[in-house]
Amino acid sequence: MKLAIVAFLVVILGFQTAFAELDVSTDNQVYSPGKPMFVYGKGLPNEDIILRIFAPDETIVTFTQITTDKNGDFTLDLFTWPEASVSFPYGTYRVEAISTAQNGLSERIDVKFAESTNLESIPITRTVSTLVFAPETAAINQPVRIFVQTTSDGLLVGGHPDKLLGTSHVHLPDGQVVNLSESFKTLHQGLYYAEYTPVAEGTHVFHVVTFTQGTISHGSAATLVLKQDLGGISQQIIELNSVLDQTSNELDNLKSEIEGFGSSLNTASDDIDKSVDSITISVGNIEAASIQLNSLLFPIVASIAVIVALQIVILARRR
Repeated sequence: MKLAIVAFLVVILGFQTAFAELDVSTDNQVYSPGKPMFVYGKGLPNEDIILRIFAPDETIVTFTQITTDKNGDFTLDLFTWPEASVSFPYGTYRVEAISTAQNGLSERIDVKFAESTNLESIPITRTVSTLVFAPETAAINQPVRIFVQTTSDGLLVGGHPDKLLGTSHVHLPDGQVVNLSESFKTLHQGLYYAEYTPVAEGTHVFHVVTFTQGTISHGSAATLVLKQDLGGISQQIIELNSVLDQTSNELDNLKSEIEGFGSSLNTASDDIDKSVDSITISVGNIEAASIQLNSLLFPIVASIAVIVALQIVILARRR
């Protein structure tokens, strides 16, 4: 009995799967401002179909529900395209139909919102862009924070960072590669950040890979890792400037003391010159006095010599 029930359920499920049907189409692939979009397709008879339009940043532009007819067909004037704006730019939009009776079966189709529909050929592609912001310099063993911006056709595109940025990594100076897939956190839709602590000097290249709706985009930024960051170098420069200021003040004091010593030397030199002049005058006076003394002593000595000579003559005669 149980085997029969199981077999019956398998047959029923196989029957439903075999006859599951959902299709969606649009009346055009390229739309310009003011143009209506007609959506048509096929599902199960009298089935409720959910129709949605997604912008390039994955936000929902419009949301509605329609019921198929007895043949499973549906058609709807789904949306009229507005003028382009910051919140509604030109780009690739996605139309999605979701079945409510076929276990969430869905179908998607991409359309282009452009300035004009008179173009010969406009490829229905998504333009995904990845911007990476990282500091130019960092220090060993100090955490570095990098920021990533992801956009699709100019709008911020969101998603879980593990899936959106799952293959991002950093290239180390020695050639090794470190995975950053689990490091990113969401700052805002389309804005993410990650922290990484470098342990070696050299250039670190952060390579961020964005993958969304089958489209991939790459972005890179490089950081030069030093022994210490610019903050430490700046502090050392400030300390060096302080030491230089103190040295400059001491040199100024020494200069003023040297200038005072120089004036003292000049005064001493002038005094020595005056003393030399005084000594020269004194020597001259001594020479003059010596000449005068010699002139006075010469007659006396001559008289003594005459007296001695007379005494000798007198003694000689007596003998």
